[in-house]
Amino acid sequence: MQLCVFEDKKATNFLPITYSRPVYDLICGYTSLKDKILRIFPSFKYSLHCRAYLKNVVSQYNPGIQVNSFEGDEILFINGRALIDDNLTKILKKKRENVVFVSGDTVVAVHLSGSKLESLKNNINDFIDIENFEGITVEEIRTKTFNYIWDLINYNNEELNNEFEFQFNKRKKKSQKKISGKIYEGVYLVGKKEIIIEKGTVVKPGVVIDASKGSVYIDKNVEIFPNAVIEGPAYIGESSKIKSAATIYENVSIGRVCKVGGEVEGSIIMPYSNKQHAGFLGHTYLGSWVNLGADTNNSDLKNNYSTVKIYINGKMVDSGSQFMGLIMGDHSKSAINTMFNTGAVVGFSCNIFGAGFPDKFVPSFTWGGIGKSKVYDVFKSIETATTAMSRRNIIMSEDERKLFQKIFELTASERNTISV
Repeated sequence: MQLCVFEDKKATNFLPITYSRPVYDLICGYTSLKDKILRIFPSFKYSLHCRAYLKNVVSQYNPGIQVNSFEGDEILFINGRALIDDNLTKILKKKRENVVFVSGDTVVAVHLSGSKLESLKNNINDFIDIENFEGITVEEIRTKTFNYIWDLINYNNEELNNEFEFQFNKRKKKSQKKISGKIYEGVYLVGKKEIIIEKGTVVKPGVVIDASKGSVYIDKNVEIFPNAVIEGPAYIGESSKIKSAATIYENVSIGRVCKVGGEVEGSIIMPYSNKQHAGFLGHTYLGSWVNLGADTNNSDLKNNYSTVKIYINGKMVDSGSQFMGLIMGDHSKSAINTMFNTGAVVGFSCNIFGAGFPDKFVPSFTWGGIGKSKVYDVFKSIETATTAMSRRNIIMSEDERKLFQKIFELTASERNTISV
């Protein structure tokens, strides 16, 4: 049996973060949703399904993996928004013939073979949903699926601890040390049994890592500057830097090659993003290649303590959460002293500056964002992104340039109220 991780229509509920990536490349805990699925089925050959305009970039970052095409006469399809637990794993690993597993209105997984599989192969669309499986046996199952970006933020606490347990057990089997990095004298490790520090990491004097209320995992080649504080549960990704006097509170995931300072709480930061300086970031999801200027702050709690409503994919949605901060798409930036309201959404490739608060929804490719704004020229935005990536020794591919232009086209209607 082969495996295919797919997207359904609800991938658009995660905009603007999913303008530039499939939903299964979003991070919760230490790893992407896709990596969690692949870890469960390590012996399966797999392929990926995504929206057609993402295909070339997805192929670029997944060399040797089929994208939007399938081989074999029996395939297990798994929704990239699903979190597969042990009970469902046992069900899915059993050989079945043409059955759809649903949870509410979500297709979680499908065993497909024969003529039903051939029909799907010949009719691949941007999204795979229940309409693709008419006439196939449907079974109701219970499992967790993520429906909006704040679901990932709210579940991060549990997933950070789940991932730590997985890493802890893996190291135990191999008899590996939990503390392998260089720890200077004057570092305080509180709850040391719940801390893993990988090789190549350097932790400078005055740092406090507190795992008394949750585990802390610090990946390879991280540098933690003097007097930083990290409270668990937390994850610091490979080759990232935590700046002096930074305060990383609980439920924070920081991706690889990030620079983070100031105060961060309950947030997920995708790889290659920077928040180097003072300022508060709370209950926030940042895409990749984001840069927040010094003293950028966001609110994550309304003064009347009501739940936060957020503008997602053209409509206001009640998150059901009392705490909700900023959602910011890839390649967006803020100037020094920028202030974001509770539940603010900033699109792909924006440059935010000016006095006061930006609108709670800032369309993709906005230049300004406060008061009078204009459209950020797509070719200038590509030029800036190319420079930013080159500083990390990454060359922007032609497919990535085309992706910028495609996202610019897809988001044109968002910018109807912006002057050119």
